[in-house]
Amino acid sequence: MATPPMTTVLAAQRADFLRQGATTPARRKADLLGLRQAVLARRQEFAAALDADFGHRSAYETTIMEIVPLLHGIDYLRRNLRQWMRPERRRVALPFRPGSARVAYQPLGVVGIMSPWNYPLTLSLMPLATAIAAGNRVMLKPSEFTPATTALLTSMLREIFPEQQVAVVTGGADVGAAFAALPFDHLVFTGSTNVGRSVMRAASENLVPVTLELGGKSPAIIQPGLPLERPAASIAYGKLANAGQTCIAPDYALVHEDDVASFVTYYSDAVRKLYPAGSSDPAYASIINAQHYQRLRALLEDARSKGARIIEIDSPELPDARRERTLAPTLVLDATADMAVSQNEIFGPILAITPYRDLDDAIAYVNARPRPLALYLFARDSRVRRQVLECTTSGNVTINDTLLHFAQDDLPFGGVGASGMGAYHGKEGFRALSHAKGIFEQARWSGTALLRSPFGRITDMLLAYLLR
Repeated sequence: MATPPMTTVLAAQRADFLRQGATTPARRKADLLGLRQAVLARRQEFAAALDADFGHRSAYETTIMEIVPLLHGIDYLRRNLRQWMRPERRRVALPFRPGSARVAYQPLGVVGIMSPWNYPLTLSLMPLATAIAAGNRVMLKPSEFTPATTALLTSMLREIFPEQQVAVVTGGADVGAAFAALPFDHLVFTGSTNVGRSVMRAASENLVPVTLELGGKSPAIIQPGLPLERPAASIAYGKLANAGQTCIAPDYALVHEDDVASFVTYYSDAVRKLYPAGSSDPAYASIINAQHYQRLRALLEDARSKGARIIEIDSPELPDARRERTLAPTLVLDATADMAVSQNEIFGPILAITPYRDLDDAIAYVNARPRPLALYLFARDSRVRRQVLECTTSGNVTINDTLLHFAQDDLPFGGVGASGMGAYHGKEGFRALSHAKGIFEQARWSGTALLRSPFGRITDMLLAYLLR
């Protein structure tokens, strides 16, 4: 059977929304539970699909990085849904009493979601679950770079939701461009900053509000003189999960110039503990496709040609075991501002190390660049933590670890500036995909009626109170 055009699907979903109205809390919770059970039942199939799409990605990494956070996020939505849906009473100023004011959160209508290839399961289904929790219909456009995962997502969602509630749209960049131009009630996009600009431009034609989860060069700042074993291990894990193909991965490390040599040693040791067989280790992921693999190789060649020191951390005793499109964990030292590795988001298993002389220099280095999606700070001194937090602006922050702010269900997740706008985790996600309708209800008697009376002493007294 031929797939209906996107405009037809959108019209059917909007008509169904107008006909049925807002869904009940019980219905939303049941839908979320059905989604949870469907993902859990297919977890091994999703692991196999992602392994096929990447060329290699371990089932453990898919479980720990995608399935577990997704299930916990759905559970969190179900636990808090009724509370978030309750109207909130708001203050009424004295002249308008005993009238009452409240904010009611109602569904927007039809939400469009454009999800990326790096975590195609959780970055598709977490915003979808949030939209369902807010009572919306959803059209989902997954990435064309993960065809096996997209096929499984499509079949699963068709089994548990009617198309007038949840529909999946597949295709390449041309389909994505047309999707972004549809007159949704809200559009959620996760991907690169450059594509995000195009998506926002297309959405603006229909005045569609957008939530953009983008990326950028997320720094890891290490306090001078700090013991480096734990920071190096945390940065290695955050950098190399999914072979660095993570929007919140540490992009570069700001290390005091006296600590660089020690950091290189500890980081190398941590990499070898994480992946004893180097780039052929079963836990180490491949790069998604040849285009991105060549892009990463070009970053290294550009840095090498301009004088950077390249340190590849691999297992030379297994030279024939490297898989196709697998890039060894790599450090770039002595990087300069004219190198592509210093200008572009790396999005791979390459970590640049940038030395600094004092903390002010490190903060200035971060602030001279577009605001990142994440910032990581390793510091024991509360004054250092306060200085960095107060003097930098980023999407989210994890202190003394990496990545873990994303797993906190009660925190909003989102960028700022070039790294995005809006958030869709936590209560903020529910509200982003809801309309906050302010309602004032007049009482039978109200002092404001005096303002409509003929002018006199009582009216003058009321106006004097209002203008005090």
